[in-house]
Amino acid sequence: MRRTPFLAAVLFLLSGLTACEEYVPVPKPRAFPKVVYPEKAYAPFDQSYCHFTFDMPKYALVEHDTTFFGEKPKSDCWFNISVPDLNAKVYCSYYPVTSRARLDELVQDAFTMAQKHNIKANYIEEIPVHRQADRVHGIVFSIDGAAASSYQFFLTDSTQNFLRGALYFNGQIQPDSMAPVLSFMKQDVNRLVESLKWQ
Repeated sequence: MRRTPFLAAVLFLLSGLTACEEYVPVPKPRAFPKVVYPEKAYAPFDQSYCHFTFDMPKYALVEHDTTFFGEKPKSDCWFNISVPDLNAKVYCSYYPVTSRARLDELVQDAFTMAQKHNIKANYIEEIPVHRQADRVHGIVFSIDGAAASSYQFFLTDSTQNFLRGALYFNGQIQPDSMAPVLSFMKQDVNRLVESLKWQ
């Protein structure tokens, strides 16, 4: 009989302690925007102002560059591959190779442009490209971190042609939220690199 009042007192104290807890609302973490990816499909790039071809996404648009900072580009074969649905562009510039010194200068410029992103980059991976049968050689720069351009490349046949490209997104780079979109676009750039053929 003496245990019943003691047990009732303990239960009363415990219920009083739990009743004092206040509900504190906690905001939900910020969500990443939903991205609807287009279905992967490719078509040949065959613009008459360029002397090469490659596979480009069917959901992309080709924008011919006719001015460069108010001046005429150094070649008629300057263009952008725009993917409006993902707010992305691959800026491409072509240069004729006129000498070994000119090729060395173009390669050095490509390395310099990639290294300019080193301030915000955690790491830059240089992926070599060597397709002897198609006379396509170069490097893909995969830049990890909050760099403005996370993927760049240059391709050349070492004697006549040099093509440089850089992937940009129109907006502030948030590496975590952009990772899936970047991965999607890297596939398209890799397809360009793997399918390029000089004409």
